[in-house]
Amino acid sequence: MSGCGCGPLNRRLPEFIPRRIAVASVVGICALAWAAPASAYRPFDGTDAAVADVGEVEIEFQPIGALRAGPTKGLSDAIFNFGFADRWELVLQGTPQVLPEGSGPISVSNGAFLKYVLQPGVLQDKSGPSVATEFGPLLPPSGGSGVGFGLTGIVSQRWDWGTVHLNAASNLTPDQHGELFFDAIIEGPSKWKVRPVFEIYSDSVVTQSQTFSGLVGAIWQVNDKLSFDAAVRYASVDGRPVSELRVGMTFGFPLILSQPATAQAPFAGARRH
Repeated sequence: MSGCGCGPLNRRLPEFIPRRIAVASVVGICALAWAAPASAYRPFDGTDAAVADVGEVEIEFQPIGALRAGPTKGLSDAIFNFGFADRWELVLQGTPQVLPEGSGPISVSNGAFLKYVLQPGVLQDKSGPSVATEFGPLLPPSGGSGVGFGLTGIVSQRWDWGTVHLNAASNLTPDQHGELFFDAIIEGPSKWKVRPVFEIYSDSVVTQSQTFSGLVGAIWQVNDKLSFDAAVRYASVDGRPVSELRVGMTFGFPLILSQPATAQAPFAGARRH
């Protein structure tokens, strides 16, 4: 994102979920993203070098979370991803809560982005690293004002022992400050049903703040349609401790719900396990 993690599932909804619920979910999360830096891939702050397949929707949702920077505050967020063209993805995301002062950068900043796979690779079932870029306006937090811009470069590579995603971003924040973000994500073996995940990043808002963050957690890949995640994060924001709990899920389906999945167009979630 952008994440995201971070993406940052090209899948059909289980048959027991009524279509009306699916449509309502898409509309609701779109509204949240517009009302409320690069899109994250759950449960990360960074993202991966992959996009949803054409015509597919992927939703990343955190109903349960908490951030402690002094007082503890509940935290929820949502990301809507849509593959609208070959190697292109639209990302709408937002967090409705106002965070405590001194909490540092938020995982899911309010924004609207385009993500493009520059070089298909291992995440697209080809050889070599996957390379992508993500860019778009950064919207102000709830109650804020101003518009910024984010540009992120992403490289992902997979081996038998695990997968690594590297992010580098240069942003103009909504309050018009320069920001540099460097992030590394490490995931356990992609064939494991439950795989451990780790992330470290540095975020520098020029003349304003410096954040160093570390995250550890796990992703449970239920099937090609659904995954759950949980993680804890500890950060130092200008020398002050910040801790966070993240619990969420990712699911996906074709935008045209009657359209069957095919072997040539697998669900996008396959890219992230």
